[in-house]
Amino acid sequence: MPEPTPVPDDPGLTFGQRLKVQRTRRGMTRDVLAGLVGKSGSWVKAVEAGRLQAPKLSMLLRLAEALRVRDLAQLTGDQSIPISLFTGPGHARLPAVRSAVNAMPVLTSRAAPPVGHLRARLDQAWATRHSSPRHREVLGQLLPDLIGDSQLAAHQADSRAERRAAQAVLAEVYALSQFFIAYQPAQDLLWRVAERGMIAAQDSGDLHAIGVASWLMAQAHRDAGDWDAADVVTSHTLELLTRHSDGATTSVAAIHGAMLFEDGYTAARRGETGAAWGRWDAANSVADRLPGTYYHPVTSFSRAIMGAHAVTIAVELRAGGESVRQADRTVSAAIPSRPRRARHEIEQARAYYLDAQPDVALSVLEAANEAAPETIRYNGYARRIILEELDERDGRRQRRASELADRMGLLTA
Repeated sequence: MPEPTPVPDDPGLTFGQRLKVQRTRRGMTRDVLAGLVGKSGSWVKAVEAGRLQAPKLSMLLRLAEALRVRDLAQLTGDQSIPISLFTGPGHARLPAVRSAVNAMPVLTSRAAPPVGHLRARLDQAWATRHSSPRHREVLGQLLPDLIGDSQLAAHQADSRAERRAAQAVLAEVYALSQFFIAYQPAQDLLWRVAERGMIAAQDSGDLHAIGVASWLMAQAHRDAGDWDAADVVTSHTLELLTRHSDGATTSVAAIHGAMLFEDGYTAARRGETGAAWGRWDAANSVADRLPGTYYHPVTSFSRAIMGAHAVTIAVELRAGGESVRQADRTVSAAIPSRPRRARHEIEQARAYYLDAQPDVALSVLEAANEAAPETIRYNGYARRIILEELDERDGRRQRRASELADRMGLLTA
């Protein structure tokens, strides 16, 4: 009878065994993981075999980032010092959003607002999110009523046309909800909303709604480490969008470009340089055909975002020099969304940190904190850099990281 497959939370596993389990779960070779953390395949093999001791905190954080391990205890086995890397603190308004998602519209007797009214509220909510540094706070205020009213509209729709229109709005409301829920300790709720959004989008038959739901679902799979599932969602959606590319609206064309980039992002995570940049080129061709000032409210896809996407591809490929070149070429001020601009600045910080320029990385993270503190506070990459710098022997860098961590609320999260 075969031996049972070990699991990471088995208390009898060594660090090396835990590392091997997490690596094989992600479908990574030793050489790929080694490349992601700046080591050799033989180093990974030696650690997994127990010939080398568990690495120091800075390398543990790099391994956790590469493997998308959300808690260092999953690698170390030491439950007394959990460090949640990719999950930020729970927002005070998360319970209200959860309650709204879980509510049953069939139990509500009041009349639903018109779909056109809901669409106007949704558009305004996106605009408010992009303009606010405290975007999670404003979404936490708006979402409970918006979720409830949209669920009610879909439930009460009389005609097929009205139902399809209501489901398209509901799908996008669920998309907006995912931006609020992401990186909070609510993975169950995130998946529930993602799946409901996909169901509502498919029920609507609306190409834009289907594209948005698929874009978010592909990200959810990739962030969970299931790259194969992300590939399936991405390839199927691209096939659908390609079929309808002739005469597509601007918003559908933008979704097409966003999905092409997501495919490149996943390829970069795998270390597939040619495929990653090839998909970026294809996405850039789509962006070039969009109006110059156009900015997709959900995906941020636009001409302005392509430089930021190039930084991300280079960073995920661990190309230090190229990532810095891309970071230096891209003007973050061109991105009209505060949270997306802060996200790009975090990617720039990753580029400089990868290129052994920690002071520049900290400066860019400070700018990101100014642009949108609720982006950087919940971002795992920013948290990893700051945690590494808190462990730095250089007292000046350590103090600077400590001050930034304090401003972010990281030390009290």
